[in-house]
Amino acid sequence: MPVMANELIILNVYDMYWINEFTSTLGIGVFHTGIEVYGREFAYGGHPYPFSGIFEITPGDATELGETFKFKEAIAGSTDFMEEDVERIVEELGKEYKGNAYHLMHKNCNHFSSAVSEILCGREIPRWVNRLAYFSSCVPFLQSCLPKEWLTPAALQSSVSQELQGELEEAEDAAASASLASMPSCSSSSSPSSLPRLPRHQPRR
Repeated sequence: MPVMANELIILNVYDMYWINEFTSTLGIGVFHTGIEVYGREFAYGGHPYPFSGIFEITPGDATELGETFKFKEAIAGSTDFMEEDVERIVEELGKEYKGNAYHLMHKNCNHFSSAVSEILCGREIPRWVNRLAYFSSCVPFLQSCLPKEWLTPAALQSSVSQELQGELEEAEDAAASASLASMPSCSSSSSPSSLPRLPRHQPRR
C-alpha cells in the first residue's frame, strides 16, 4: 500500500506596506505570496528572460524579498504529495511561469501561488489576496506604476543573475570546445602530444 503524506502547506502573505497606506482607501491591497511546503518557500516573479520565474526564499523571511516587504499572515492547509512530487510539480510549472510571461492581471505571484495550492491541496488562495489583479483590468497602465521590487523581488534578481552566469559559462565552455576541435592535431614519432583538459563548469539551475 503506497505511503500517503499529510504535510503542512502554508500560504505566506507579504504586505507591500508603504503602497497599501494609499491603496487601502480603494479597498485593495498590494500583496506578494509564496507557498511553503517541506521547509521551502516557492514564489514567482517577473524578469525579461524566457526561463522560469520561480524562485525560493527562507520561509517567511521578508528581508530576502526586499525592504518594502513585510510579513502579513500565514494561511495553512495540508497536502498528500511527497516532497519529490512537489519538486516535480514546481519544475513543471516553471515551463508555464517563465519570467517574461509575468502579467499583473493574468499571471502574477498570486496566480502562481493559487495554481500550486490547487494542485497540492485542492483549493485556490483567498480572492482578497489577488484583488489587485482584478482591479488592474479597469486600469490598464497600473502594472507600469508598480515598483520594480514587487514584480522582481530581490531574491529573484539574485536567482536570475545566477541563471545568466550559468548560461554564460556554458556558452564559454562550448566555444572553447569548438575551438579545440578545430585545431590541427600535433603528433611526433616518439609519443603523441596531448592538450590539457579544460575544467567544466556546472550550470547553476
